[in-house]
Amino acid sequence: MIPTEEVSARRREIEYKLKQEELTLSFIKDSLEKSDQLTKNMVAILSSFESRLMKLENSIIPVYKQTENLQRLQENVEKTLSCLDHVISYYHVAKDTEKIIKEGPTGRLEEYLNCMDKIQKAVEYFQDNNPDSPELNRVKSLFERGKESLESEFRSLMTRHTKPVPPILILDLISGDDDMEPQEEMFLEHLPEGVLHDIIRISGWLVENGRNQDFMTVYFQIRSVQLDRSIKGLKDHFRKNSSSTGVPYSPAIQNKRKDTPTKKPLKRPGHEHDLRVKHLSDALSDKHGPAAGRDDVFDIEIDAYIHCVSAFVKLAQSEYQLLTDIVPEHHQKKTFDSLIQESLDNLIMEGDNIVSAARKAIIRHDYSAVLTIFPILKHLKQMKPEFDQVLQGTAAGTKNKLPGLITSMETTGAKALEEFADNIKNDPDKEYNMPKDGTVHELTSNAILFLQQLLDFQETAGAMLASQVLGDTYNIPLDPRETSSSASSYSSEFSRRLLSTYICKVLGNLQLNLLSKSKVYEDPALSAIFLHNNYNYILKSLEKSELIQLVAVTQKTAERSYRELIEQQIQTYQRSWLKVTDYILERNLPVFQPGVKLKDKERQMIKERFKGFNDGLEELCKIQKAWAIPDVEQRDKIRRAQKTIVKETYGAFLNRYGNVPFTKNPEKYIKYQVDQVGEMIEKLFDTSA
Repeated sequence: MIPTEEVSARRREIEYKLKQEELTLSFIKDSLEKSDQLTKNMVAILSSFESRLMKLENSIIPVYKQTENLQRLQENVEKTLSCLDHVISYYHVAKDTEKIIKEGPTGRLEEYLNCMDKIQKAVEYFQDNNPDSPELNRVKSLFERGKESLESEFRSLMTRHTKPVPPILILDLISGDDDMEPQEEMFLEHLPEGVLHDIIRISGWLVENGRNQDFMTVYFQIRSVQLDRSIKGLKDHFRKNSSSTGVPYSPAIQNKRKDTPTKKPLKRPGHEHDLRVKHLSDALSDKHGPAAGRDDVFDIEIDAYIHCVSAFVKLAQSEYQLLTDIVPEHHQKKTFDSLIQESLDNLIMEGDNIVSAARKAIIRHDYSAVLTIFPILKHLKQMKPEFDQVLQGTAAGTKNKLPGLITSMETTGAKALEEFADNIKNDPDKEYNMPKDGTVHELTSNAILFLQQLLDFQETAGAMLASQVLGDTYNIPLDPRETSSSASSYSSEFSRRLLSTYICKVLGNLQLNLLSKSKVYEDPALSAIFLHNNYNYILKSLEKSELIQLVAVTQKTAERSYRELIEQQIQTYQRSWLKVTDYILERNLPVFQPGVKLKDKERQMIKERFKGFNDGLEELCKIQKAWAIPDVEQRDKIRRAQKTIVKETYGAFLNRYGNVPFTKNPEKYIKYQVDQVGEMIEKLFDTSA
C-alpha cells in the first residue's frame, strides 16, 4: 500500500496545478473580452471614417469636374488663339518676306531660304484652306520670284567662281599617282569652300522644294565649258613649253622642277624611243621629201594629245566627285554624261585627226607616221581601265568612243605595218639610189630603225598584227585558250610570236630586195661587199637590241644564217683577188733549172707575171680603196685575211724569181716588196689613206 503522506502530497500538488490552470483560464477570458471590446470600438471608428469620407467625396467630385471643364475650356481658347495667330501669320508672310526676296539671296542665303520656306508653307495653306484668297496669288508670285532668284544666284555663283584648272596643277595631278604617297592623294579645289556650301544648299532646296531640274542643265553647261578650257589650256601650255625648251613632258616620267619643289615637269613615255623615232622620221623624210618642220610640230601635237588624255581622265574623276555633292543621285550619271561630252568629243575628234594624218602619210609611203600612233595607242590602252571606270554608268555611245578610237588606230597601224613590209620587198632597184661604195643601203638602215621602234611597243604592235591574224594574214595557229576569249584579248606570248613573225617577214623581204639590188653592180666583188655590209649591219643591229631574241621566237637559226651569209660574201669578195694572185701561183709557172740560162720566152713569161701582178694589185687597190666597210672589226678581218693570202703567195713568188736574171731592169718589174704589198692592202676601204 502507498503511504498516506505521499497521497496527501500528491493531492496537494494536483490541486495547486489546477488552481494555476484556473487562473490562466480566467486571464485568457478577460483578454478575449477586452479584445472583443477593442474590435467593436475599431469597427465603430472605421464606420464613422467611411461615412465621413463618402460625404467628402460627394462634396469634392462636382468641384473637380467643374474645374476640369474649366481647364479644358481654357486650353481650347489657347489653341484657338494659337491657330488664329498661325493663320494670321500666313497673311503677313508676303509682307514680312517681300523685301528680303526682292533683295535676293546674295550674302544671306540661310535667311533667304528660311523666308522661302515660310512662303512655301503659306502657299500650301491657302491652296488647302482658302484657294480663292487673293493672298494665294500674292505668295505664289513671291515664291516664283524667289525661286528664280535662287536659280539666278546658282548660275551667278557657278559662273563667277568656275575657273579652268591651271596647267601646272593638272601636270601635278597627272604625275601625282607615281610621286605621292597613298595618304597624300591630291585634291583639286574647283570651288571655294564657302561657295560650294552655298551651291549645295541652293541645289538641295531647288530639288526638294522647287521641284526644278533646270539648274542641273546650268551646272553641266558651265562645268563642261570649264573642263574643255582646262584641257585646251594644258595643250597650249604644253605647246608653248615644248617649243621654247624643246623638252617634251609626259605623264609617265617626272623630274624635279627647279622653280617649285612640289611641281614636276613630265617627260613623254619612252623619250629615248622618241629620239629614235625622230632619227627614223628624218631618214624617211629625206627619202620621201623634206618634212622636218612638220614632224617637229606633229611630235608636239602627239605629246600634247597624250597629256590631254591623262588630263581628261583625272579632271573627269574630279568633276564627278564635285557633282555628287550638288546633283541628286538619280540624275548624277546623266548630268555627268552631258558634262563630259564636249571634251570627250574633242579628244576623240583629235585622235581621229591623228589617225587620218597617219593614213595620209601611209599613202605617201611615209611609214614613220605610224610610229606616232604607237605611243598614243599604248597610252590609250593603259588608260582604258580608268576611262571605263570614269565612264561607268554613262550612255553606251559615250562608253564606246574610246574603244572605237583604239580600234581605228589598231587598224591603221596594222595596215601601215603590212604596207611597210610590202614596200621593203618592192623598193625599186635604181642605180642612182645605190651607194657607190657598197656601204649599207638606206633601205636597210630605215628598215632596222623601224623594227627597233616596235620593241618599245611589243604588245601594242602585237594587238595591231592580231587583227590581221584574224584575217589569215599570218599563218599562226591560235591557242584554244586565246580563241575562246574576246577578239581584242591576246596573251603577251602570242603577241611576241606575231611580232617575231612580222619582223622575220620584213627581214626576209629586205634580204630578197638586197639580193636584187646587188645585181645593179657590175663588179661582183662590190656586189659582195654591198651584201656583206648590209647583212653585217642587220646582224649587229639585231644583236645590239632585243630584236635577236624576238626573231629567235620563231626563227631559232636566224643568227647563224646571217653569219653564214656574211661569210659567203667574204669568200665571194676574196675571189676578186684571184685575178691578181693567179699570175704568181706556182702551179701556173714553168719549172726553171737553177744555173741554166733562161730563154727569151721564159724571161718574157716572168716579166708578164710580175707586170700582171703589179697592174692587178694597183688596179684593185685603187678601186677597192674607195669602197666602204663601216664595221671596223669586219674591215680589219677582211684586210687581214686578204693580206695573209696575197703576201704569202707573193712572198713565195718573189723568193723564187726575185734573184733570177730575167731582166736588165728588175726595179721595173719588182716594184713592191712583200711588206709594201701588205701596206697597200691595209689601205683598202679607206679613202683617207
